[in-house]
Amino acid sequence: YGLFAVSLLAIAAATYMQSGDTTPQTSSRQSRRSAGNSGPVPVLVSEAKRADVPVYLDGVGTTQALKTVTVLPQVDGKLGKVLFKEGQDVPQGFVLAEIDPATYQAAYDQAVAKKAQDEAQLANARIDLERYTKLALTNAVTTQQRDTQKALVDQLVAQVKQDQAAIDSAAATLGYTKIVAPIAGRTGLRLVDEGNIVHASATTGIVVLTQLQPISVVFTLPQQVLNRVNAAFAKGSLTVETLATDNVTVIDRGALRVVDNLVDQTTGTVKLKAEFPNPDLQLWPGQFVNVRLLIDTLKDAIVVPTAAVQRGPQGTFVYVASDDKVAVKNVTVTQQDDTQAVIASGVAAGEQIVTSGFVQLTDGAAIAISTASSAPQNNATTGEKKQGEGKRKRSEKQ
Repeated sequence: YGLFAVSLLAIAAATYMQSGDTTPQTSSRQSRRSAGNSGPVPVLVSEAKRADVPVYLDGVGTTQALKTVTVLPQVDGKLGKVLFKEGQDVPQGFVLAEIDPATYQAAYDQAVAKKAQDEAQLANARIDLERYTKLALTNAVTTQQRDTQKALVDQLVAQVKQDQAAIDSAAATLGYTKIVAPIAGRTGLRLVDEGNIVHASATTGIVVLTQLQPISVVFTLPQQVLNRVNAAFAKGSLTVETLATDNVTVIDRGALRVVDNLVDQTTGTVKLKAEFPNPDLQLWPGQFVNVRLLIDTLKDAIVVPTAAVQRGPQGTFVYVASDDKVAVKNVTVTQQDDTQAVIASGVAAGEQIVTSGFVQLTDGAAIAISTASSAPQNNATTGEKKQGEGKRKRSEKQ
């Protein structure tokens, strides 16, 4: 019985002490909350506006040269001259290098001489044919002799045509000794030096040419947006922008050229190709770039700062300021980015939307609209300043 009585006394004492400690603390917290909420809450506001909002699809792409050509020799021989500089912009038809043409010039001259020889024989055969034709009318020669001479003329005519074909072939081969640029572009590093023997069967070229203006970018988008892209693309050309690493600065604007005809099953994405004028050569083959595709523009949409949109158990909402008070309004957000949100319903243009001070706000709370300079500071920043002031005071006392 003694131990039981002592236990009861201990429990009663603990209950008394706990109730005695809790009551003052609860009262002090309630008094502080009441004191903090005694005045209007300082907030910043922004007006809901109407604007045309572009609808972008973001992706990552790889820059590719519009055309790339490895310039190879078409005939064998010694590389006599290299006439380009590495990194030089050359027009189409520019002579990049020359192969020693001596043997090919001789073959051409031989073909020309052979044609001249056969043309002389043809001319003589035609004179004989004309003579035999007249004699055949007087039976001085037989009809067979005339026909034989005619066949010889026809044979020589064919031979002259063959000679001309040989000349054309020799001229083409001779022309191949001058290696010209098949496209306009920029030369890369020289792959063969003067004096080397080059072969038409070689896989290593003289130089690689790349066309940089215009230039293309291949990028990917999720297959879920393919229908939207195709629908927009069917209406007309779509604008594509390449962005810098800050994802804000536009490097160049181009146009969508093609949507790939299949979806990559391993990644669930589809490839798209766009073409850019690249006037300042800021896009370079092999470069990774951020890409955004403009597929639509929301006309006369209501926009508010993204910071104003809050999320709660009932969905998204905003605080609307009116007559020094705020009201909670549920909104439907169509799209948003880092700066602005498009509101489909819930807010009208011209309404004042709260953009800061949400911690102390409730529906119907009194507010005081502040300027940016007089806006309430972040709690963490205020605490850091108070700690710094305390440290300075302690150091001064020491």
